Formats: sequence, structure tokens, C-alpha cells
Amino acid sequence: MKFPAELFLAHTAETADGSPRAHALAEHLQHVAEGAATNAAFFGSADWARLAGLWHDLGKYRPGFQRYIRECADAHIEGRVPSRDKTHSAAGALHAIATLSARSGRHGELAARVLAYLIAGHHAGLDDWHGGLKTRLASSEADKEYTESLRNAPQWLLDGSTTPDLASAVPGGMATPGAFALWVRMLFSTLVDADFLDTEAFMNAGKATARGSFPTLAEMRSAYDAHMAGFTADTPVRQLRADILRQCRRKALGQPGLYTLTVPTGGGKTLASLGFALDHALTHGKRRVIYAIPYTSIIEQTADVFRGVFAPLGRDCVIEHHSQADSAPADETPASRLACENWDAPLVVTTNVQLFESLFAARTSRCRKLHNLAGSVLILDEAQQLPPEFLQPILDVLRLLVGHYGVTVVLCTATQPALSTTDYFDPSRNLRGLDCAHEIIDNPDALYAALKRVSVRLPADFTTPTPWPTLASELAGHDSVLAIVNTRGSARELFQLMPEGTLHLSALMCGAHRSDVLTHIRQRLDARRKGSDSAPLRIVSTQLIEAGVDLDVPVVYRALAGLDSIAQAAGRCNREGRLTEGGRVVVFVPPVATPAGTLRKGADACRSVLHGITGDPLERGLFERYFREFYANVDLDKESIVALLTPEQNRDNPLATDFRTAAERFRLIEDTQAPVVVLYRGPDGLDETVDKLLGKLAKDGPERWLMRSLQRYTVSLPKALAERLHGQGDLQLSIPGLYVQANDLMYAPQTGLRTDDSPLPAGGLVF
Repeated sequence: MKFPAELFLAHTAETADGSPRAHALAEHLQHVAEGAATNAAFFGSADWARLAGLWHDLGKYRPGFQRYIRECADAHIEGRVPSRDKTHSAAGALHAIATLSARSGRHGELAARVLAYLIAGHHAGLDDWHGGLKTRLASSEADKEYTESLRNAPQWLLDGSTTPDLASAVPGGMATPGAFALWVRMLFSTLVDADFLDTEAFMNAGKATARGSFPTLAEMRSAYDAHMAGFTADTPVRQLRADILRQCRRKALGQPGLYTLTVPTGGGKTLASLGFALDHALTHGKRRVIYAIPYTSIIEQTADVFRGVFAPLGRDCVIEHHSQADSAPADETPASRLACENWDAPLVVTTNVQLFESLFAARTSRCRKLHNLAGSVLILDEAQQLPPEFLQPILDVLRLLVGHYGVTVVLCTATQPALSTTDYFDPSRNLRGLDCAHEIIDNPDALYAALKRVSVRLPADFTTPTPWPTLASELAGHDSVLAIVNTRGSARELFQLMPEGTLHLSALMCGAHRSDVLTHIRQRLDARRKGSDSAPLRIVSTQLIEAGVDLDVPVVYRALAGLDSIAQAAGRCNREGRLTEGGRVVVFVPPVATPAGTLRKGADACRSVLHGITGDPLERGLFERYFREFYANVDLDKESIVALLTPEQNRDNPLATDFRTAAERFRLIEDTQAPVVVLYRGPDGLDETVDKLLGKLAKDGPERWLMRSLQRYTVSLPKALAERLHGQGDLQLSIPGLYVQANDLMYAPQTGLRTDDSPLPAGGLVF
């Protein structure tokens, strides 16, 4: 592309007629500086973000970059076009160190260290100081980049502005666990999002214009009010749900902070908590509502419920963000880089994995959304599912968000975990908890008594297992029953012993398949209530059915697990309170050991708490005992995240922090799984949606909407197993990191992806 030599470029593109377009570097730096400053103003750090934005692309003034950007539009993505002459993210970091140290001495040196993390990481992500950024900035390549940049950079840019003050900058204070690291990641988010958006405005003006075209929170509340007005309180359970909603909306007028919403399963928490969030946001000027859910398997269901509420607005105001929506840095293209989510919507429905891994992330695509958490209402649905082995760093971050970033957090669950500060006999087990929470429900004990709909039968002996054939025979004696087990293998083994017509649910079935089965189950249950379906309805499922799946069966069997899991299973039983004698929940000891780790520790704590119990095993007071015993036996920071993110205070390496290592270790789901797109073609086998999506992927490559659409057809397998199946020809690699089913026999119509030599179930999937 031909551009004047005196014009320094940030990016290039072509017009519709193929003529070149230039994005002036000076303009880009100024726009990013102001955009980042605006983002950071929500937590009082505009001056820091402005300097980072001003200097982040200083290295683009070097001759090598200017030469490459004229030859290749991808040159601005470091690592995409290999050349040491075009790297550009170290120069601004070195300039901050040189300028601020000379201007303000030790005070400036500390401020520069913060800016160096941000600027040097704005492509590759936040780095560790030791073994990472320190070595990089001391290299001859970085020095060359900086020296070459100084020759062309204008003086107004090099001068920058006054040195910001670190002593008073960190929300919560430097001594507070996690405070410095969260603040740096928040600043990093303001920078990379402003950079992404300004680049997008140049590359794709139409897409940039479309941003922000969402309904307002006020419009959404009006739609919510109209939707909720359609519900009638014509049964005792529905009357209780209406009262729960009234209490939520009344308490929403309270001050921002930490809230708990303790409602038994079946009490309508999902819509009631949304009402609280909308009212609270409008009362206190919050910018958005973020709804985090522990399971990917139910995120689509919750998002669909919300879309139904707001459908009359005629615009999709819900961002549904799964963990797999990010792209790997090495595979980025301009299109995929711009497609990364920044949660710029009034309502975001996401998973715990996406939320918390982002809060501890180092990558630009993961961190980009973080600043939009400030000034939000954050609903943590099924709060008892907060991952115990990362509980301490998570609670530290939640406390900081509430105290210093204007976030109201609602812990929403039927079984509130014991998250207040706790001192144990072993001080290393102590929990820095969340204190001073406001309960939304006036009298949770009375509510639990009113919503009691089941009786629970415990094993006579917690050490004697029930063989699968014995359990299958017992289940076959019920006309309508749900059995929940702890693993996918157990679900398949029990299912194969069940009578014909039994239904199966597990994570070996893709989301679209599970959704179809759940729809079928609901239709059957409704028909049975109306008397038009007398055939037996038996279901075998893993625990994915326990949270957020609205089923109402008369009898539930639950394999021994944590007490919270048993309560969740009970929530699928007599959910609407229609049975005059109540529903029945049967807890059994499975014939296979509970998987090692937190699942087994949860089952052990449950055994301990329920031993000798003669009253109701789901009595609300037992849950605090259960969680305290459970947490006492779990390492609440197993990867030492708190230590990794505590900055050094010595003179030689001030503020040295292990951002990248902490991000790599903070994995709620171990990075041992590979996504596999399966060829599920609907209940009748004729739905070609997945084939069309895969054809689009082969033709056009990965795009955000396409990858998100394919998530509904994705099953996760251990990487080693996926590699073995790939070697056998049963799977193929569609794009790096994404497998696709290649053998039609690999996906069973009743049980999902076959990962062993088990026989295929006979017959097709006929509903």
C-alpha cells in the first residue's frame, strides 16, 4: 500500500473499491488514551489509564513497523507476522520507566512499573515480572525498539503528563490481599478494550456503530414488569413465589453492597433475583446486570428465559457468554480479535468459569471485559457451587469489587455456603470471608417450612453400597422417577440396565441434544398431569440436571454426594407441590467410589453431618455445619493464587507479581479437555443445522457467532482420549484445537458420544 512517508500508521485497511485507508498513529494513541481514561474513571484511575493509552503503541513509530504495516494489514498483531523489526509493545514500557523515573525518582519508578505491565502486555497479555517482563525489558531487542521509536515520535507524546501517585491509587490499599493485582487487571482491561474499540472503529465502522444499540435498563424493567404481571398466584407454591418476588423488589431499594438470597429450590429465584437486579441497578445508577451460573449445561436455558422476558422489546439485550468463546492469541485474525466480548450489554449471562477465570486472567481477550464489572449488579446463582479449591482468592476479589468498584453482589442459592470469616484450629485453614451480608428474605426458616414438599430417606448404612442391578430393579418399580448419579460412566452403566424407554442425560450429550431431551421430558410430565400419557417416565442423569433445570417428578433417587447436591436433587421432586402426601427423595450409596477430590470430600462431610440425624436431613441449619466441615478439609487456595498475586515490596524488584503464572494456575476446569463437535441431527435425525454450521466453518473460518452456535453441538473429552480417537479416524481436526466427529457411529442417539467399546443402543431416538 502507498502512503506518504511522513504519515505514521497505526493500522491500514482497504475501502470497498480496493483503495488503501490509513489509521494515523497519533490519532489512534489519543483516542485510546481518552477511551481508557473514560473506562477507568469508574474506579478513580483515569490518569493511569490515559498514560498507558498514550504510550501503548509508541513502538509503532519505529521504521521497521512502518515498513511492515505498509505491506501487511496484520502487522499490528504482534506474533502474527514474525519479525523483530516490527515488535512494538516494549517501547512504551521502557519510555514510562525512563521518563517517570527521571522526573519523579523512586515515586516515578513505582508508577512506571505499573504502566510497564500494562503497555508491554497489551498484545501478549500481562506477564510475570521474574522470568518474563524483567528479562524482556532488559533485552537488546527491547532497547533497539525503544531507541528506534524515539527518532520519530513527536515531543508532545514523549512528554506525557504528570506522574500518577501509586500510594493512594490502589482501591483497597496495597496491603489488602489481591487488591494490587485486581487493580492492575482492571487498568489493563481499560487499555485493551479502548485499543480494540478504536481499532474496530477504523476497521469496521458498521460494527462499531452497532455497539450500544441495546435497550436501556429502564426499558428492560418495564418489559420485566409486564412479563411478571402475566403470572397468577393460583396455588400455594405460586403464592409463595409472588411473596419472594415482592421481598426482592422491596430490598432492592437498599444500599449497594453484599446480599444473600436464600430460597429453596422451586421458589422462583431466577426471575426474582432478576427483578432485584433491575430495580437495584436503576435505583443506584448501576450500569449492567451480570448473571453468573455454575454450569454451561444450563446457561442457554437461563438466557432463553431472560430473552423470553424481554422479547417484546424487539432487540436482543442479553449477551450469553460461554467459556469457549475466546480465541487463542496465536490464532487471532483482525476479525477474531475484534470479536472478543467486552460485556457491553445491559444484561450478561455467563458461567462461573468465564467470570472468575477472567478476573484472574492475563490474556487480553479474557481481561478486556473486566472494567465493565465496575458499577454492576452481579448475581451469583447457585452460590454453593463456588469452587472450593479457589475459594479464598475468589472471596478476596468479590470483597474488593463490592467495597471499591461499585459492585453489588447477590449470593443466590437454596443452600447458602458458610462464607463468613472463619478461624479454624489450624490457622492455615482460616477463611477470609464475606461478612455483613444482607439477607433479602425476611424469614428464611419460615419460607423453608412453607416450601417443604418432600421427605428424604437416607441409607440405613452409609458404608453399604447398592449394586446397579438392584437399583435398576427398584427404579423400574416406579412409574415416574429420576435417578441422579455422580459420573457420566455411572449414568451410562445404570441406563443400560433400565427398561426400554428410559431417558438419559449427561455431558456426553451436546447441549442441543440435552435441550431436546429436557423438552421431551417436560412435555411428557405435562401430558401425565393431564391424564393423556400413562407410559412410564424414567430418567437417569448426572448432576447436570440439579441446577436451574425445572422438572417436577414425584420420586428422585440421588447417589450420595454433598448435602447441597442432595438438596438440589430434591428440588426436582414435587417442585410445584401438587402431591398431597409430598414427594420422595431416596439417597443411596453407589457401588462405585465417589470421584477423588472435592466431590469425595463433599460426600464425606455429608456422611459426617447426617450421621445419627433423625429429623429432616435438609433442615436449613445443617447446611452451615456441612459447609464449615467441608471447607475445613479442602485447601481453599490450592494453587497459591494469593501468594502469586502479592507484589514484592523489596527495593530491587518492587511490585514484582506473577500475573501469567497465576492465570495459568487459576483453572476452574483443568485444561485437560478438548472440545468435540458432534453430529447431532435432532430427535428425528433430519436436522442439518450442525452440518450447515460446519460447512460455514470450513468455508469462512472461525467467527464469533459461528463458534458460539457450534457450542450447542460440542462435547468435552479428555485431550488424551480425543487424540486417540483422532488417531483412529473417529475424530478430525476442523481447526486447531477443535475436533469434529468423523464417524457417524460415534454418537449414540440416546446416550451421546461413545468413548469406549460399549454397544450402541438399539433403535433410533424417537420421542
